[in-house]
Amino acid sequence: MRQSGERSVKSLNRHLTFRQYRGIDLTLFAVILCVTETLIVNAARFWFPDQLYTVSAVGAVTAIVLMRWGGFAAIHALLGGLVFSLVSGGTAAQTLVYCAGNLFAMLALIPRRLLGAERIRRDAFLSVGFGLLTLLLMQLGRALAALAMGAAGVLAFFTTDTLSLLFTGVIVWIARRLDGIFEDQKHYLLRVNQAEEGKGGH
Repeated sequence: MRQSGERSVKSLNRHLTFRQYRGIDLTLFAVILCVTETLIVNAARFWFPDQLYTVSAVGAVTAIVLMRWGGFAAIHALLGGLVFSLVSGGTAAQTLVYCAGNLFAMLALIPRRLLGAERIRRDAFLSVGFGLLTLLLMQLGRALAALAMGAAGVLAFFTTDTLSLLFTGVIVWIARRLDGIFEDQKHYLLRVNQAEEGKGGH
């Protein structure tokens, strides 16, 4: 399958290997996450300083990368926690809570494996549910990490982040409607390669 994936990438660019394609893709989503999260956090700090609720793009981006590349999404989950904490002026303890907590999103790999990435992608409810599960796991992870460090009021990780659930659901729903975005990339490349071979055969 890996060789087929590499041939698919090379059909688009003969000098681009599968590993290079993956690296570029992961980097692009990391940049998107950093820029988006920075803008959202700064907007909330300067325009809505008294707002109790927060909105974050980390859950949505991590869910999309989870679908595209599986466990490599741990990079984006960790990065998302780091960016949020740094931009919002969090302490070292808060940074640790967000970074460690966000890694709980990797538990979403279990339903991805049990149900299959393609089945999740094809079903709108499963796709949105996958995105929401990714964020809920992050919130749970943050709460548990904070609890382990002796913090109180850990329910705030859920209540103040409810708008992010809506945001994540909408982003994932849009992403699944765009060809190849919310899709396992090995499957996507194989599909593109087969389509190109089919055209070449006519």
